[in-house]
Amino acid sequence: MEINGRHTETWNNCLRFISQVVEPRQFEIWFSKITPVSLQDSTLTVEVPSQFFCEYLESAFLDVIKAALKKEIGAGARLVYTIRPVRSQQAMTYPQGPGEPPVNKTISVSTWQPSGNPGPFVFPGITKLQVNPRLNPAYSFENLVVGDCNNLAVNAARNISTNPGKTPFNPLFIFGGPGLGKTHVAQAAGLAVKKAFPELVVLYVTGNEFKTQYMDAVYVRNKLTDFLAYYMKIDVLIVDDIQDLASQGTQMAFFNVFNHLHQNGKQLILTSDRPPVELQTFEERLLSRFKWGLSVELQAPSYETRLAMLRERAFREGVNVPDEVLEYLATRIRTNFRELEGALISVMAGATMSHSDITVEQAARITENIVGDEDASLTVSKVQSTVCDYFGISRDVLLSPTRKRQIVQARQISMYLCRKLIGNVSLATIGNETGGKDHATVLHACNTVSDLCTTDRVFKKDVTGIEALLVKANR
Repeated sequence: MEINGRHTETWNNCLRFISQVVEPRQFEIWFSKITPVSLQDSTLTVEVPSQFFCEYLESAFLDVIKAALKKEIGAGARLVYTIRPVRSQQAMTYPQGPGEPPVNKTISVSTWQPSGNPGPFVFPGITKLQVNPRLNPAYSFENLVVGDCNNLAVNAARNISTNPGKTPFNPLFIFGGPGLGKTHVAQAAGLAVKKAFPELVVLYVTGNEFKTQYMDAVYVRNKLTDFLAYYMKIDVLIVDDIQDLASQGTQMAFFNVFNHLHQNGKQLILTSDRPPVELQTFEERLLSRFKWGLSVELQAPSYETRLAMLRERAFREGVNVPDEVLEYLATRIRTNFRELEGALISVMAGATMSHSDITVEQAARITENIVGDEDASLTVSKVQSTVCDYFGISRDVLLSPTRKRQIVQARQISMYLCRKLIGNVSLATIGNETGGKDHATVLHACNTVSDLCTTDRVFKKDVTGIEALLVKANR
């Protein structure tokens, strides 16, 4: 039975308890957007913005939420989430124009004189430098489509832009497959910082560029000290594709830069095509620093997010693309934003050159060259069948409630590979198709497999072997 007004009072009491445990910025980001809906018996229902928001709450704050509910409602307390309806979400903002590139102030960098190794009483020279931020104005928050696939990363990036170097998200480590928007999110944070704090020096650089600059400084110019002095003057350093820092010398240089900037309250934003745990060629001390802040994965966009992106891009191009064409493209291309944009531009260009209308038939011909046969797409069922064949068990056994260690690990591997390899699938969907597990169980399974891959070579060999079979079969 509904207790009028009690749900709000109960949730507010829970928030007071949670606010004493959770860091203030995290509390503001994650708990201010939760709305209490009802309290029936011992079940409190709250409304959250998205499924991804719900999944992150349970992965990061489950213990403190349980403690708060137990304190206010009792040992049998339950929390039920409802997803905020799309119609009540914030209205879409169409993308703005690219604007003018941001400009950094001139900085003074200490440089050693070219007369060999200086003695202890030889003072360095001073060089005035104008650092080009190398930020693309088109990669702004206003031009970024936000959905469950990137909501956490975007929220963190926005918070960084309001208080760079002073949030828990330092460094912000964004990882995910190609075309999911890692560069866009990272540069959007840099652009927003320059807008809010024009006096700060922001620099965007790729991992490969950092490596090349390091090699030039060491092996050509013999100016490693100048190289380090330059990077230690940056207020917000964005390094894209950090996985390219493969050599030991480059990692050592970046380690020194990272330490100096972090200790002096400067902001670091890093992107990678894989999580920190899979950067196997990196030194452990550098990997541990990547984990100091927030590591967040960009997922493949949902259908709704893909459709929103297509509509915004068509609007930006000033082309009237029929809804059925946009819906067709959003349905056929599920992996990433880059392929979606490429398909849309190809469709618009084809219609322009042939002086014909944009049709679904035309879109079908173009997307066939991009995604191929739709029947070859990976599914949860295909992943489960491949795992079963690999371990020599039946699918019924895999999905059964048995707790035998070998079966549990096979089940966890199937959930892990579903999340990693299937573009448009949520944790809830994976759980439903794996014997009715909830999304928290799926998340636990994924984390367990990831951890075991770093400590158990035989286990990792099994996981990579199954993944190779799936990738080969899905080409």
